[in-house]
Amino acid sequence: MPKPPAAEVIAGDRVVRVSSPDRVIYPATDTTPEVTKVMVAQYFADVEDGLMRALRDRPTALERWTKGVLPGMTLGTGRPGEKADAFYQKRVPVGAPDYLESCEITFPSGRTALEVCPTEIAVPVWCAHMGTLTFHPWPVRRDDVDHPDELRIDLDPQPGTDFTDAVRVAGVAKDLLDELGIAGWPKTSGNRGVHIYVRIEPRWSFEEVRHAAIGFGRELEKRDSDVTTAWWKEERGERIFVDFNQNCRDRTIASAYSLRPKPGAPVSTPMTWSELADVRDPAAYNLFTVPERLADGDPWAGIDERAFSIDPLLRLYEESGLGEMPFPPDYPKMPGEPPRVQPSKKVAAHWDADGNRIED
Repeated sequence: MPKPPAAEVIAGDRVVRVSSPDRVIYPATDTTPEVTKVMVAQYFADVEDGLMRALRDRPTALERWTKGVLPGMTLGTGRPGEKADAFYQKRVPVGAPDYLESCEITFPSGRTALEVCPTEIAVPVWCAHMGTLTFHPWPVRRDDVDHPDELRIDLDPQPGTDFTDAVRVAGVAKDLLDELGIAGWPKTSGNRGVHIYVRIEPRWSFEEVRHAAIGFGRELEKRDSDVTTAWWKEERGERIFVDFNQNCRDRTIASAYSLRPKPGAPVSTPMTWSELADVRDPAAYNLFTVPERLADGDPWAGIDERAFSIDPLLRLYEESGLGEMPFPPDYPKMPGEPPRVQPSKKVAAHWDADGNRIED
């Protein structure tokens, strides 16, 4: 049987070819029709204003679901030999058009790579042609890839909690930011969580911005017993986890206006604070409903108007007196880091005071 002809999507000043346009990416649900590949590409073109505000000039990893989001499909973690249906693309894909620009980033290992750096809406639309649903931009711009201009507060519901709990905690986080004289910009994660972004002056390292997130999380933890910064899952309980390590180098969060690989094509959707407080079902913000919403204006339209200092948050980190927290497992051992071992499996006699394992 011959392949169906490619479709074309107008993206800014370009026409982008989309192969296999009728491939089903999201099956129909009780509340949403099926979504095809060309509909994904058209969605990205339709939300150009908000999506490019989130991606422009940022090195961006691609979450590619080339076979669609079908029951039983899995997203790979990147481990060698792993079999998965979807994957993260951290390097510019083969066959990229000449208008796609890139920038070099450095991983925690010290290795480097050229990553997609969107400069116009045709780039995300072409990425949709390659099966991309979710964009994972770094919190930096390409003219300075070592100094973040975003602090990202990820409120992650743990088992026993839900989106409603995350929304309530987000309100407590807003009050704290207001006290510190810092503006936060909230969005749904597109799943169960809430993200809060803060534009910051790009003069601190990734490690310092991570400390700012830890300081903020610890203060939030003091104010609300339903919040935790515990890195180990066994210690979190039924609370909202402030995932401070999302501010590490090469750790990214789904961008504003990205689709998420969940039934119904939900979108990570920017909100005003008053809107967020009233949201009961984040899945109501999806590929079908968000473009019309954005046509009335992006709630994050003013996010770039002012950048803030993280000094107040770094003071919270120092004043806590609790020191460093564990880094992600792919990081080398970091200065001052506590033992990177699950607490229930730690035998005190095997570790020295500096958190180094004592060899037998």
